[in-house]
Amino acid sequence: MFSPEPIGHIRSPYQNTQQVPKGLGAQHEAEGILDVLPQYEVGLTDIEGFSHLIVIWVFDRAGGFELLGTPPSDNRPHGVFATRSPRRPNPIGLTVVELIRREGSRLHVRGVDMLDGTPILDLKPYLSNIPAEKLRRGWLAEAEQRHKA
Repeated sequence: MFSPEPIGHIRSPYQNTQQVPKGLGAQHEAEGILDVLPQYEVGLTDIEGFSHLIVIWVFDRAGGFELLGTPPSDNRPHGVFATRSPRRPNPIGLTVVELIRREGSRLHVRGVDMLDGTPILDLKPYLSNIPAEKLRRGWLAEAEQRHKA
């Protein structure tokens, strides 16, 4: 095992979880800043060439976990590993954001869904070779269909 250490923190317009858009049709258009610690700035070399980034972060304000839960986008319970619930055995979050620009160790991004001050564990360029027609959305696609009906 290892003990993860934050490489920085997220600057977000969201101060509490009630402010973060959730549920079917939720849009994540909020802008924020990935404020990377100065000692890791050299690790950002060439990152500005990517349009989107994967942000791995910590649900630092979630307490405990539940293996089954009912998400805001459905009225049926689902396993925690089939949802984006913050109440996980290992409170790790993952979000894809659009990189707007870099200013030194600060990355201006769009699409944040984290609370202000959330610790960042890692950043990776978003690269996908999975064609859209091969992606499946599981129970969420079913919930979206029921919602439209």
